[in-house]
Amino acid sequence: MATPIHTVLVLGAYGFFGSRISEALAKNPRIRLILAGRDLAKATALAYRIGLSAEHARALDSTDPDLVLRLRKLGVNTLIHTAGPFQGQGYDVARAAIKAGCSYLDLADGRAFVSGITKLDADARAAGVTIISGASSLPALSAAVVDRYRGEFSRLDAIRIGITSGGVIPGVATLRAILGYCGKPFRTLERGAWINVHGWLDTEVVDFHKSVEQRRIGRCDVPDLELLPARYPGVKTVSFHAGFASSTAHQLVERLATLVRDGRLKSAVPFARTFYTLGRWLQPVFSDRGAMFVKMEGLHDNGAPYALTWTLVARENHGPNIPCAAAIALANKISAGAKLPAGAMPCLGLLTVEDMMAPLKGLSIREYPPIGPDGLPLGS
Repeated sequence: MATPIHTVLVLGAYGFFGSRISEALAKNPRIRLILAGRDLAKATALAYRIGLSAEHARALDSTDPDLVLRLRKLGVNTLIHTAGPFQGQGYDVARAAIKAGCSYLDLADGRAFVSGITKLDADARAAGVTIISGASSLPALSAAVVDRYRGEFSRLDAIRIGITSGGVIPGVATLRAILGYCGKPFRTLERGAWINVHGWLDTEVVDFHKSVEQRRIGRCDVPDLELLPARYPGVKTVSFHAGFASSTAHQLVERLATLVRDGRLKSAVPFARTFYTLGRWLQPVFSDRGAMFVKMEGLHDNGAPYALTWTLVARENHGPNIPCAAAIALANKISAGAKLPAGAMPCLGLLTVEDMMAPLKGLSIREYPPIGPDGLPLGS
């Protein structure tokens, strides 16, 4: 018996991440794709570009008071919310999905937003739908990496995560989110104590991989800082740093962060448009390579100190596809008939690293597993 066609609506379909998700899902014959956004002309243009007809495009806004009725009328089975920034957003779209009886995924990277999605759990369970927040690099991929290698440790003490971007400049909304916590204090677990740090400060210079070389990275406020200590009891340190392809750009953000921290500047958010304009102009001279690492530290099963580092490298400016992989993988699994648990939850333990690497096949993206004590890559 053939699997029924599954209707997926991508909200913010023609955006920086939405367009990549839409293009990938358009290749799935089990999915009927609806490309939604405020601008019907842009949604229609995207439909044509990815080989669909104008019938797949809809003008739809996340604040539409008739969103529930629209979702029901369109027969949506899964809604993918990509219209950020999610920092400061409420859960109106997720609540609309619950009322419409459809599953919901988002690419949120806001710490409070992703951690707080569980407040919708009772309503989602009652409706028999799955509501998933943070279907992105963080925490979906980062936690999947830790899950993969957790068995190598008798005791896990520290999880350190870092990301450096390639040269592609994200949209203004994403830059506003990035600059939203610039210089602002937030909590992180360090050596067993919760301490305050400041966004985009505490800079480290890291060798990600020989093909990427050294990059500057600074503190960022992400869901992992809240979720991973709870997921891995006993861990004493969870840190996250991020940076840009351009060292100069990173130093400018550091300067803004210092001004905000010291009270000489209220917020760095007003500079988002300027960064976007300059970044687009200078993009051709930036590196086309980005990377991510997850470093785990603790004790091996023989009681000796042990550390391993997993690395992912993206070339040819393919890095922005990585945050899209979890949502694509989940949508493909659901459309194939996979049953996800009812309720509202962060995207933890729902996908393996292999699940998220599958949508990235054919792109210039490669993972480098850590080397085990025998000198071979772990898992080989």
